[in-house]
Amino acid sequence: MPAEVLRLRGVGVRRDDTMMLADVDWVVHEDERWVIVGPNGAGKTTLLQVAAGLILPTEGLVEVLGEPVGHADLDELRSRVGIASAAVADQVPRGEKVIDLVLTASYGLLGRGGEDYDSFDVIRAVELLDAFGCAHLIRRRFGTLSEGERKRVQIARSLMADPELLLLDEPAAGLDLGGREDVLGRIAAFAHDPRSPVLVLVTHHVEEVPDGFTHAMLMRRGMVLAAGRVGEVFTEKNLSRCFGVPLIVERLATRWMARAVPPR
Repeated sequence: MPAEVLRLRGVGVRRDDTMMLADVDWVVHEDERWVIVGPNGAGKTTLLQVAAGLILPTEGLVEVLGEPVGHADLDELRSRVGIASAAVADQVPRGEKVIDLVLTASYGLLGRGGEDYDSFDVIRAVELLDAFGCAHLIRRRFGTLSEGERKRVQIARSLMADPELLLLDEPAAGLDLGGREDVLGRIAAFAHDPRSPVLVLVTHHVEEVPDGFTHAMLMRRGMVLAAGRVGEVFTEKNLSRCFGVPLIVERLATRWMARAVPPR
């Protein structure tokens, strides 16, 4: 059986008097590609931060890449996990050059200091940027990029340290149709590549689930409503319950679509 990459048992995260996550059980294997879907406030981003070792649970047990998070060297563990998230992007200095932003991921940094990088690092950074259609941006400042350009640069950066687990938090959010389809197409190609790390993607919309993802989790109010193979989870009953509105759900070729049931 494929090795486990993530295991959460009874995980809860409390902030003040609010339970951000409650009693989450989740296992991810190395041959799986997961998407987490749910409305705003469902706990998706919090769950991703737990998986990245950025937030410690207040309840339950978490194992990431075989390491119990409560006893692991978190700096070493985090170096094995790539994450692309708006929360990370907000910490990037606006004047940081794109090439430096990607390079510094090797050290887990968000700003260029006195680190030395060899030609292999530079070549790898440029190749990753090229893979996501943004090699031409290497000399641009991060603060001058469009939202779509920032998304692609963040994904390239998250891959710089050659992670074993890659977490993508709403990679298509805020993009126009062309930008969304470009990013999702690149992620789909990545998902189909057996050399890629294990992927976990968060989104609000089933339309933004790229081809190649094998498993899905639906969340609402910090709890898991359903989890398993995509085709078994993305049902009208499950998604209607998740979003609190009657939905029609269809699969067209390799992509999903959901819309509200028209009023009679």
